[in-house]
Amino acid sequence: MEDILEVYSRPYDPKRPQICMDEAGKQLVAETRKPIKIEPGKPPRHDYEYERNGTCNLFVFCEPLTGWRHVEVTERKTKKDWAHAIRDLVDVRFPDADKIVLVMDNLNTHSPASLYEAFAPEEARRIVNKLEIHFTPKHGSWLDMAEIMIGILTRQCLSRRIGDQVTLREEIAAWEQDGNNHRKPVQWRFTTENARIKLKRLYPTL
Repeated sequence: MEDILEVYSRPYDPKRPQICMDEAGKQLVAETRKPIKIEPGKPPRHDYEYERNGTCNLFVFCEPLTGWRHVEVTERKTKKDWAHAIRDLVDVRFPDADKIVLVMDNLNTHSPASLYEAFAPEEARRIVNKLEIHFTPKHGSWLDMAEIMIGILTRQCLSRRIGDQVTLREEIAAWEQDGNNHRKPVQWRFTTENARIKLKRLYPTL
């Protein structure tokens, strides 16, 4: 835990961006009847019936110190899907970084080994060497600030019926662009001192 809190206490350094990563599922649900649009004094109305169109996965990345966010929509969340999302982070999102400080939970796909399964050894090693990985402790995924971004994404964009992956990508892209145009850094206030008081029961007694 203190390892993660130490990362969050570091000052902003564009050459060593601090990126939090998490993933979420989204069920694709389509309307079976055309909704009644919103009117003055009346909310929009939807029929109770809907059509299930499967699910997809969202890899959510955010830089808490700047408010930057990016969402990668994939059909699945396999090791190879994660590996390609990480290569995109390294090569496309932060190509000029000396090292990306990456915070994420301990899901079995979130491992350098996944990069070696997806790419040739030389390519995997190149990507791994660009990362400084920090895992949240077991049962402590709430320390990953990407969960905050997922909550914002859900409230502002996903808490409605979206019937297909194309529409989902378009809606998320618009949300992402608006957020990156009006960035609001995360104000993280939970420090190591707070942890030692509020989570005293989790610390060993010497």
